[in-house]
Amino acid sequence: MQAHLVDGTYELFRYYYALPEHIAADGMDVAAARGVVGTCLTLLEEGATHIGVATDHVIESFRNDLWAGYKDGSGIDPVLFAQFPLVEDALEAAGFCVWAMVDCEADDALGAAAAQLAEDPALDRVIICTPDKDMAQCVRDDGRVVQLDRRKGVLFDRAGVIEKFGVPPESIPDWLALVGDAADGFPGLAGWGAKSAAAVLAHYGHIEAIPPMADDWEVGVRSAGRLAATLRDELENALLFRRIATLELDSITTSLADLEWTGPTEALVAMSDRLDAPGLLERAVKLAEARA
Repeated sequence: MQAHLVDGTYELFRYYYALPEHIAADGMDVAAARGVVGTCLTLLEEGATHIGVATDHVIESFRNDLWAGYKDGSGIDPVLFAQFPLVEDALEAAGFCVWAMVDCEADDALGAAAAQLAEDPALDRVIICTPDKDMAQCVRDDGRVVQLDRRKGVLFDRAGVIEKFGVPPESIPDWLALVGDAADGFPGLAGWGAKSAAAVLAHYGHIEAIPPMADDWEVGVRSAGRLAATLRDELENALLFRRIATLELDSITTSLADLEWTGPTEALVAMSDRLDAPGLLERAVKLAEARA
């Protein structure tokens, strides 16, 4: 048995930019919300039985208090932003387990769910469905938690994470702290690039284990002296950025039973009208009948 954890915010953005607008009777563009519900139904049609979807009910989180430049949603198109609550209602109407995050983020919910579900002996594997690089920290050595980029059809286990980033899952927050994450709004440390950070962390594992003087490094990288000096000068920021990049694994509490899809709710009838999407209702009903 497998559980699928879906990054609803990522999917909403993806479908907003991938699909032409679809204006409903109330004048609202609902194309992205339709796309997210549709892709979750596709997972069911492909054989998934347990699905949880995490969303950012608001963009801001506790991380905005830690770093002034952290993402705040100010650049989001209002047409897209208006579909945030809509997609949550639509997913719940379709019968999916939804974690709408406020103080923490969707990524935190995905990480927390993965960590908790991986301890359930009834479950063979947790599949986190998102390409977001910070989610690579959740991948487990035993293969019970993997990451899937559904758009590219690429599955990342521990070896895949190392191949992609040059560091194992447990070093991903450290790697992000040094390299930075433009999408999340923190810059990393000056001079530290993906390759230099990977080379150093592949040997030392975590930021605090890196010797302060480059002469003591047991790994060769270009401009090691400058990198070491930058790390010494900006160690406080490096540790802060790692804190920002580390997922909150107590952000939600869930169980395998919460994720079991048992069919759409009665609310999907009205919701399919609101989305001008009778096909979504037909698909959900057909799936429920097949599993009855």
